[in-house]
Amino acid sequence: MKYAIETHDLVKVYDNNFKAVDNLNLFIENKTIGGILGPNGAGKTTSIKMLTCLIPKTSGEAKVAGFDITTQPDKVREKIGMVPQKVSLYEDLTVRENVELCADFYNVDQKTKQQKIDDLLELVDIKYAQDKYIKHLSGGMQQKTSVAASLIHNPELLFLDEPTVGLDPTTKRVLWDLMIDLNDQGHTIILCSHDMYEVDKICDNINIIDSGKVVASNTPQGLKDDLLRNREENNQRIRNIILDLEEEDEDANAEEIKELRASLTDEDEEITVLVSNITEEMINAVRDLDVVKYAEYIGNGRLNISLKRSETSVNHVITAILSNGGNIASIKTNDPTLEDVFVSITAKKRREIKDGD
Repeated sequence: MKYAIETHDLVKVYDNNFKAVDNLNLFIENKTIGGILGPNGAGKTTSIKMLTCLIPKTSGEAKVAGFDITTQPDKVREKIGMVPQKVSLYEDLTVRENVELCADFYNVDQKTKQQKIDDLLELVDIKYAQDKYIKHLSGGMQQKTSVAASLIHNPELLFLDEPTVGLDPTTKRVLWDLMIDLNDQGHTIILCSHDMYEVDKICDNINIIDSGKVVASNTPQGLKDDLLRNREENNQRIRNIILDLEEEDEDANAEEIKELRASLTDEDEEITVLVSNITEEMINAVRDLDVVKYAEYIGNGRLNISLKRSETSVNHVITAILSNGGNIASIKTNDPTLEDVFVSITAKKRREIKDGD
């Protein structure tokens, strides 16, 4: 089975004729960590509800763990676990009692149930609190309990909806490590989150959903590379138009040329170089490069540099420092973030919808 989740033109229309999901084509490979991003109202929640057999589809096809969500919903439910954003545990039961309740719901073999629970509580590092009531636990401990309960029937797929909202940075990292460990053990992880850093850090592939459709799908780095490529292609198109206008009549087209130049984006590349033995000679050597627009020494061996963007600009800086005896400890580039990608793609979709109106 190549795909843990596979949808073809999946549609959901509610009774008020609102189309929440519009021909969704979503593919998440088996035994990977797949991220799902999207603005509020994009159709993420409705899509997940259909994939977990909570609501029926209107049309299209979808398979989860190889089973059809319409004709084989019980098979799908056997193969999935769900960790909702709002922890749905019984507050007046203990950690262990909540997991036991889920075990009984899934008809886990009584002979092995207690050992399975022990193993899961150890896995998520909550066994030390197994006899504590849920209402007395922190948010992170409740989420760990929720994960243990969702894994009691050994599902192939685990859906997590905003699992780290409201948690402190340390607890977040514990849950990230847990997701990675579960994936290493063969579970497919489906992560829905608004935390761009979280998705960027742990997901193998990301699907961005907007207006009920998948509008982008790639690895985290692939999405960022696509944004850079699209920006450069757009800049090149604008430069070509500027050249044509200048050849036609530069004075007559001066105002339009000015507006076009102002619309050019990210022509410069910002980098920070840390040199352990930096000297004035190294700084001046960098400043003398044709590709360098400015270089500012900010102390502690750090040099902020603005470059004319090209494939070789950074190499010229490295050569200038090394040829003057410099020891480069690190280079930090100001590449697009996943948040930049998200804003660019969803803003473009909004413009397309507006233009269509």
